[in-house]
Order: sequence, then structure tokens, then C-alpha cells
Amino acid sequence: MAPDRVLVAGGGIGGLAAALALAQKGMASTVLEKASQLGEIGAGIQLGPNAFHCFDRLGVGEAARGMAVYIDQLRLMDALADGEITHIDLGAAFRARFGNPYAVVHRGDLHGVLLKACRDHALIELRTSAEVTGYDLEETAVTARLASGASLRGRALIGADGLWSNVRRQVVGDGKPRVSGHTTYRSVIPTEQMPEDLRWNAATLWAGPKCHIVHYPLSGWKVFNLVVTYHTDAPEPVAGQPVPVETVRQGFGHVCARARSIIEHGKDWKMWVLCDRDPTDRWTDGRVALLGDAAHPMLQYMAQGACMAMEDAVCLADSLHRTESVEAGLRTYRDRRVLRTARVQLMSRAMGDHVYHPAGPHAALRNALMSAKSQPQWLDTMDWLYGGNGLD
Repeated sequence: MAPDRVLVAGGGIGGLAAALALAQKGMASTVLEKASQLGEIGAGIQLGPNAFHCFDRLGVGEAARGMAVYIDQLRLMDALADGEITHIDLGAAFRARFGNPYAVVHRGDLHGVLLKACRDHALIELRTSAEVTGYDLEETAVTARLASGASLRGRALIGADGLWSNVRRQVVGDGKPRVSGHTTYRSVIPTEQMPEDLRWNAATLWAGPKCHIVHYPLSGWKVFNLVVTYHTDAPEPVAGQPVPVETVRQGFGHVCARARSIIEHGKDWKMWVLCDRDPTDRWTDGRVALLGDAAHPMLQYMAQGACMAMEDAVCLADSLHRTESVEAGLRTYRDRRVLRTARVQLMSRAMGDHVYHPAGPHAALRNALMSAKSQPQWLDTMDWLYGGNGLD
């Protein structure tokens, strides 16, 4: 008889969400995290209405709403001309249309909400220093092999182990991720250090040729999140490497003074070279399935990475709950999710090319098209992403 626990490789946002979603359906799980302690690096992330649909399904809606900052607008600025191109209001009409707000949170705060809920749930076991390196399939179970030499049997294995997923390597075998050549630099600064005329209650994007700057308030307006990106043609992935401000400045000498000045307020900058993969429908191998970045790693330009992982988690648990066979349940999960996530992956690339980083006539066309849209038209444009709950 197969063990009744689902094994989840990875204790990030996707892995913890998967464990919670399974627990909501009465299924026990063991989360296997390679790090010595559970936590998240990084800074702010944006959460669309689809994320809040997931929070409610995961049983953490109240806690998640309590730590979020609710912004008034998504604001697009021209980093060359120092003027607004367009904005999207996130007030009453937006919430009425999509049933939930748009918010920003610190990644660590969100992870903490999910972690506390997992620790409080009797059906969830959390293990650290437990890297899953591969698996062996049996007729009625799957065995996860750990880096320590130990192994664990379960009724299913969910690979939520990120961009460099060991589980994906065995399921898909598609080699290294695609390196975009775009390098992102992140900082968090106290609100009082943010220029007063830029302390907007908005997720603000300054778009320029081959570069952009994003800023928004976090943690009850105590700090501002700064994310700046430019094309470095970096050939290899980098994650969380400290860099001096001189390195960050290099990609922004051509933008307006107000946008450029934001960089000077950042401290303790860290860099990431952005990577993704082409969409695939090879998410499953018998009792094994991929989730989140392991299934569909995407660039940051749609601000949907964490949202898609949480949608995956809810859909996965629902599909397993509805289906008697584990294998059939995992295939159903894949079929329900693959087209939506592929669309977000490809649109994230397109957003970088056509909204964040164009130059010359390409940028002028962006400005003309986007500034011509009314607020109702913007809501129509976003309906495919936010109009449903992404889980049906």
C-alpha cells in the first residue's frame, strides 16, 4: 500500500501553497526544502486579484489581506520625457469588476503568512536540509531521492523546486534555462529616503530604451521597493549577488534626471540575471508533476510568477481531490493550467519588448496606443487574466 502523503519538493511560495491547498482537501503532505531554514530572499512582489482568490482557497485570506499595501494605480511613466504615459485606476470599478483588490507585499511577509499556516496545520510536515535530487516511480508510489542519501516514499511528488528544478530535469530534461540578458537590481529603502515628489501610492514603472525602473510602497508604507533593470547581455544566470551602486547606474545615463535620481537612494543593491524557459506541456511523469517556476518559469514583466504558482497549487489539489487515480488527477491539473501559464510566459516576454524597453518609433507607438485607452478599456484588456479566478 502506498504511503498516503504527497511529497512536495521546495518550500518557497509555490511549495507551501501546494501543501496548504492539499490540506484544505484533506490530503497530507511533506514539504522537502533544500535550505537549512525556510525563508524567502528578494523584496516586493505585486499581487493581482487572482492572488487573493487563491488566498481565500488556501485559508489565509484574512492574514494575507492584513499585510498587503493596497495601491491606487498602476502608473506608466516615460523615463526619457519625464511624463505620465497612462495609468490604470485600481479603485472601486476595478474591485467590482474583478472581485478582489490589487496589492503589493514584501515577499518575505507573504512567505511568512503561508509558512505559519503550514506550521499550524496537522496535515503538513516541513523538513529542511532535504534537497530532492531525483525520483523513482513505482506502480502505487513514488520515491524521492534526497541529497543526503536518504529517500522518502509518497503517493505523489510535486516539483515546486524553482527555476533550477531537479524534478524538472528528470520530467522534462530540457537543459539550462534561457538567459534573457536582462539584469535586475533590487533595493528596499525607508520611505523617508524616497524623494517626496515620488512617494506615490502606485506601482510605478518608468520605461526607457533597454531599461526600466519600478517603485512602490511596502510593509505599511515603512519602505519603498526599488527594482531597476537594464540590458547587460549577461551570458550566465546570477541570483542575489551584491553590487555597488556604480554598477546599477551604468544602464541609466540616458534617462531623465528624476528617474535617474531614484537609483541614488537605493542601498545594499543585489542583482539577478533574468531567466525563463519556453512553454512546455510536459509537466507530469506518472505520479510526478511540476508546479510554479519548475513548470513555467517566466520573466517578471507581467508580475505574475507568485500568482501563477498559487493558482497551480489550488488547481492541483482540486484536480487530485476530484480524481480517483493520482496519475489522472495530475494530468487533469496539467491540462487545466498549461495554456493559461503559457500565455503568461509569452506575454511576459512581449511586455518586456513592447512596453518596458522599446526605443524610438517603437516607444512612440507604445505611448500612443496605451495613452489612448480609457479606464473601461483597460479593465477589458485585463479581463482574461483577472476576470475569472484562474482555477476553473
